[in-house]
Amino acid sequence: MPITFGCTLPSRGPMASPEALRALAQRAEDLSFDSVWVSDHVILPRQVESFYPYAADGVATFTPDQPYYDPIATLNFLAGCTQNLRLGTHVLILPYRNPVVTAKMLATLDVLSGGRLILGAGVGWMEEEFKALGLDNFDQRGAVSNEYLRLFKELWTKDQPEFHGEHYQLSGAGFQPKPVQKPHPPIWIGGHTGPAIRRAAELGDGWMPIGLRPPAILEPEELAGKIARLRTLTVRAGRPEDAVSVCFSTDVLFQDNPSLDRRMMSGRPEQIAADLRQYQDLGVRNFIFSFPSDSETGQREAMERFSRQVMPLIPQD
Repeated sequence: MPITFGCTLPSRGPMASPEALRALAQRAEDLSFDSVWVSDHVILPRQVESFYPYAADGVATFTPDQPYYDPIATLNFLAGCTQNLRLGTHVLILPYRNPVVTAKMLATLDVLSGGRLILGAGVGWMEEEFKALGLDNFDQRGAVSNEYLRLFKELWTKDQPEFHGEHYQLSGAGFQPKPVQKPHPPIWIGGHTGPAIRRAAELGDGWMPIGLRPPAILEPEELAGKIARLRTLTVRAGRPEDAVSVCFSTDVLFQDNPSLDRRMMSGRPEQIAADLRQYQDLGVRNFIFSFPSDSETGQREAMERFSRQVMPLIPQD
């Protein structure tokens, strides 16, 4: 299976603009990246006490007064700006939206893009945002998300969809258009916790944890254990052991004079490539990278450097 490389785009914060999104997506396509990804929040409360799982202190750095574009709308825009890039949500927070409306929007995106959608899916972590959206299902968000994924598959694959769940019921309706991709767009499950791995094993086509962000470090030895757990649970769910592909997502930071205690995926291109090959050796075949920068130019230059100096050092197998 070939190695794929994706990159995140600035759909939030001071860099977010139609011009930057278009330019960076088109440059990613020119540089032979396989996919681009955008994240998801709808409304950001000013007071947040929920623990953010990708910061050592649990404190999120989101700013409520800066733009945060809707991911599905953004990917529809990018579908019209590009030709071949896969278009992914990293991740769409499933309980935030009506599942039938969401299934329709995603199916439409897949059709309009010519079958380029990857649904990265998560359950959410910010209780305050659930409340701001008028939702009372934060404590049940895992069960709700599982049910919504099953409903998506029913709507996307059945001519006479019917669903009778605890959180949603549906019968006697048609649903068109169906997605271009068959049986449906790939569903990659985000998160690194036990429930997330189980969700990927039972319902996902891929598993896409974020690593190297304390406390979610996921260096190779730790990730190897979680991949083994994923394979065990996948078989237990009655699926082939390799039914779920593995994606690893993290920041890449180029440093020409790295310190001796540099973190993985930072430093010179040959060091980054060596780190990447360690994950490749575990069976990771898909990578999503963020290139932290405070400017469009800085991100573009990092993407160019990765394409020219790191990609050629990675064997395709």
